[in-house]
Amino acid sequence: MIKKILPLVFLGLTAVGFLVIGALGFNWFSTARKPEQPIAFSHRVHIEKVGLDCNRCHYYADKSIHAGIPAVKVCMDCHEKVATDRPEVKKLLKYWQDKEPIPWLKVHNLAWHVHFTHKRHIKADIQCARCHGELKAMDTARKVGSLNMGWCVSCHRQNHAPTDCLTCHK
Repeated sequence: MIKKILPLVFLGLTAVGFLVIGALGFNWFSTARKPEQPIAFSHRVHIEKVGLDCNRCHYYADKSIHAGIPAVKVCMDCHEKVATDRPEVKKLLKYWQDKEPIPWLKVHNLAWHVHFTHKRHIKADIQCARCHGELKAMDTARKVGSLNMGWCVSCHRQNHAPTDCLTCHK
């Protein structure tokens, strides 16, 4: 009887091992990948060279649950006159002229059941880079942390923030 069960147990453990390796590989891929955006926007240029603060464009971050993706108008406040000859700014101008929002691809996604608020984290003086990485060094924004529960809970513990379930799951 044991001789019949042993191969099944081995096969089951092998399958679980492949699933774990696959999940880790997917997490690495989803963390390391840089999505192809409709406009090659460089956070590095806008933060390091121009000197913009995150809140200049993401002005809902300290007021709301969501930081918000800037409307085309926010970009046009500067680019109506600045760097208008550059190819990526020409793409921006086309969205402006067509009165269309830029279809940015979201980089940081949380599970549907997670309640996260930027406002609360900013009030706690958590720097944007803690979750979003050093955007001032990135031409293309990419996910730098897993944003999974364990990742968030370790940050909460390090910062003496609440770790009870209802903090994030409402």
